[in-house]
Formats: sequence, structure tokens, C-alpha cells
Amino acid sequence: MHPENDRFNKWRWQWRRRIAIADGRYAPALAITGGKIVNVFTEELIETDLAIDAGMIAATGHFPDARETVDASGKIIAPSFIDAHIHLESSLLWVPEFARIVVPRGTGAVITDPHEMANVAGLPGITAVRAAARHLPMDIAFTAPSSVPASPHESPGASFDVGAIREMLAWDETAGLGEVMNLPGILEGAPALAAKLDAASHTVRDGHAPGVTGTSLQAYVTSGILSDHESTQIEEAREKLRAGLMILLREGSSEKNLLELLPLVTDHTSHRFAFASDDRDCHDLLTFGHMDETLRIATSAGLDPLRAIRLATWNPAQFYRLPGIGAIAPGYRANLVVLDDLESFNVAMTMHNGKVVARQGRYLESIAEPADSLPDAVLHTVNLDTIRRSDFRLLPEQATHAVQVENGQIVTRYIEVDPTTERGEVIADPAHDLLKLVCVERHQATGRVGAGLVRGFGLKRGAIAGTIAHDAHNIIAVAADDTDLLTAISIVAESQGGLAAVADGRVLAHLPLPIAGLMSDQPAPVVAEAYAELERAAHDLGSELDSPFGALAFMALSVIPEARVTDRGLLHVR
Repeated sequence: MHPENDRFNKWRWQWRRRIAIADGRYAPALAITGGKIVNVFTEELIETDLAIDAGMIAATGHFPDARETVDASGKIIAPSFIDAHIHLESSLLWVPEFARIVVPRGTGAVITDPHEMANVAGLPGITAVRAAARHLPMDIAFTAPSSVPASPHESPGASFDVGAIREMLAWDETAGLGEVMNLPGILEGAPALAAKLDAASHTVRDGHAPGVTGTSLQAYVTSGILSDHESTQIEEAREKLRAGLMILLREGSSEKNLLELLPLVTDHTSHRFAFASDDRDCHDLLTFGHMDETLRIATSAGLDPLRAIRLATWNPAQFYRLPGIGAIAPGYRANLVVLDDLESFNVAMTMHNGKVVARQGRYLESIAEPADSLPDAVLHTVNLDTIRRSDFRLLPEQATHAVQVENGQIVTRYIEVDPTTERGEVIADPAHDLLKLVCVERHQATGRVGAGLVRGFGLKRGAIAGTIAHDAHNIIAVAADDTDLLTAISIVAESQGGLAAVADGRVLAHLPLPIAGLMSDQPAPVVAEAYAELERAAHDLGSELDSPFGALAFMALSVIPEARVTDRGLLHVR
């Protein structure tokens, strides 16, 4: 018999059995009893039992003959949570290890834009992520990166053209086109960008429009963009909402915009919002949580818990056209969380396709060793030419302006400065919080180094550096001393990627990131502690930023206003 016939016959048998269960003529394999079910369609709690068979929800009602029961008395049963927009790479964890951390927190699905990996290793890198995502007890949907490189001012390790986008859009796991960052390209009607949007005309096209309003916003939306996660001010988000964009409320490690925008969620508008983390590192995932933490923050600020759950389940599932998830109803997949209550959002149990995959914070699935099947394309990605202290040289006429960091935000300001000079060269001036900001091309060994000044990091001595530098992921570093700057850059290069803090020629903290220079091959607790040690070291060096390394990662992102330093130098992003 043809395999396709086998598949259909199996599906048909399960379909008929589910109908019989719903009609009371057949006992389900499993019933969850005694709990209250969150109905995301009506935003109400319903006291009823739940029949599950072959990984699907057959019906709600009463099922005394179920072959197995799970007692959920006093508990709340909700759809498992969905992160509407994340870059998995930002967790610093390889994909199976990410799942091990977030599944016990109730995460059942994420929509990930792997443009970080695409910038380093192109489609082969994303294919490695796809392979690692198979057979995990959660759904990982992709959006095809649209902006690699993010702009002509960055130098990534790979490009992602319309051919790669078409190939990726053909995957069953791909939910749409990744965030379109190139606003100038849209305003100019750039042919290459038009081809990418056309290739994705049948699907969701994510946006990225920080601070974009007025006629530029109208032009951006009319090009075919459907969402945005970059609003930082309520009036900006309101204008985008009125223009028809789906607004993703972002609460990540470096970017926290949820509380500012939450008043926009009303009875009339709630269907046009979803929660997203964008970038959330492993330390925050382990310490605070994932979407469960977002739900706690939103409800503590006054959002109705049932509405909050809908923003974390049904709304993203609908927007990204993810069939069979995001709700508890007959015919949906049994991707569920059992919650202790609607205040703590403590997850007592997580189910995926009807199977219990986590209980009381403990992950119940096995994990393959991360490095077992990784291709060379993602393991040897730091190719550095010889770097010398002289490469960091800044002349006074090159340093009339600097990058001003905003704590807790990825937007920056372009400010005028009067730098300190010594023997005709500009030097870092920690006393006035004016430090060197350097970006070193690390993919093609070009030897290209961009240098500028930055205010806001607050280092009194030493240097911090890393190979996480959105979006091209060259080496980015901030320093109060050129010698420590060179040492920090050398340390992360020698480990084929990573993060480092250095002072007085001594390495204070170091986290190797051998997978594309973005992710570790170690367990999450090891990575989280190493990352926390890095942040402590940066604070000990004088930084008062909430997350110095989180801020550092965005200092070269050439599509976010107002100022950056890439490997091509100081950039005023207008």
C-alpha cells in the first residue's frame, strides 16, 4: 500500500474515533478532570472536563469511562503559550537546550526569525537550526529573513537573497517573511526588496519600524507589511495600530516596552495585539521565565488574565496562521498548560500533542547532545585578520559626535561631544563617561575596523567585547583602555566567538559561544551563570546599565536610530 494511503487511513481512523468520543459513543484515551478551562474565544473560565485522544482535543464535557485521567482540581487549563516574535539565538542556547528551559514555563510554540544565524552562516546555518528543532516537544515556526544584510553599512558573513527566501517559504515550518528593516529601500521602491515582498505575497510579512510615523509609516504599511514590534511610545503604537498593523508587545531582556503600550489594549483593540520577547537571554529565562513572566507583568499592570492569555495564545496563532493551536476546543491539538492560578501563572504541567512533557518545572524529555550533528558552517565562523592597537586610532575630526546609550532601550541618540586628546589622538575619558566603541569585521578577515565614541556605558576601566552584534555579528567592544580593548577582542576571537570582560590585562569573565559566535553548546545553567558573571564584571567595572552586554549587542545595528558604530565607522541613522 502507498505510504500516502497509510497516512490517510490512520488520520481517518483517528478522525472517526474523535467524532465518536465527542458524540459519547467511545471512551477517550485521556480525560483532564476537575479544572477550569480558559476559553480564548469568549474570554471566560468554564468548569468542564477535557477529552484527549491521539494528541487531539476530542471534546469538552464529562468522560467517566476515559482510560486514563489527570486530576486538575483547583487548577486552570489554558492553551500553551506562544511567543509571537523571538530570535532563538538571543537566548545564547542551542535549540534543544532552549526547549528544555521554556517548555516547563508553559511555552508551546515560538515564531522565530533566524536572521542572526542567517547573517553569520546563511541558509546552511538556518537549515542546522531547523534540523535541531525537529522532534522537540514544542512547535518552532520560522520567518524567512528579509534583511540580510540589514543595510549597506554592515558586513555580514552571508547574504540571504530572494532565492533563499523562496526556498525557506516552501518549508512547512515557515510562517512568513521576517521583519523588514530596510525603510529607505521601501521608500525608494528598491527592486531587490520588491522581489522579496512579492515572494511572500501569500503569507505574513513582519515589520520593523522603530519611530516610523506620518507619511513614512503610510508608505511602509502600503508596501505590504503587516506587523510591528518596535514601538517604544504609546502614540507611535497607536498610529501603527490605526494603520492596520498587528502590534507585538515586546518584553525582552534589553527592550521592555510592554508597560508603556499596554493601555492601548482595550475591548475594541485586543484582537490586534500579541506578546513577544524578541531577545531574551538564558539568564532571564532561567531566573524570571518566558511568556509566563510576560503574563505576570501584564496582569500585575491591570490587564485581565483571560485577555492576557488570549494575547499569548490565540492572537499569535491566528495572525501567523498556525493551524490547530492557540485554543482549547474540539479538533485542536492538545498543546496545554495546567496553571496553579491566574496570578502567579505558575505552570504545574505542560502538554504537547496530548503528552505530558514537563511537570512542576521539570522537563521530561531527553535532549540530544548539541554538537552531535552541527555542520562546520556554524562551528568555525570567526575569521579575523591581525588587529593592532593602532586600528582603534581616532583623530579629533573623526570624533565630534558620539553614540548616547539609553538604558533599557535599543534606540540611541547622536550627540555632539568634546573629546579628550593626547598626542593628537582622541582617547577614552572614563571620568566623563566617553569611551571607545569599536566594531571589527570577523567573517572574511578583511581587517576592517570601525571606531567611534560612546556615552552611557559608564565603564571606569577595562573593556567588554562580544561576537553578538546585531545584525551582522561582527566583534563589538566598548573600552576605557585600548590595551584592554585589544585583549578583549582577542579573547572572543580565539574561542571562535563569545563574550568577555577584561581589565588591567586580566580576563575577568568569558563565555565561549562556538555555535556561529552566537550560542553555547553547554547546558543552560552553565551558560546563565557565565552570563551573569559577565554582567557582574561589567558592573564592577563601573557600568550602571541594567544589562551592559545586552546593550553592547545592539551598538552596531545600523537600522535603529540614531547612532551606531559598524565595521565601516560611526553612523548617523536618520
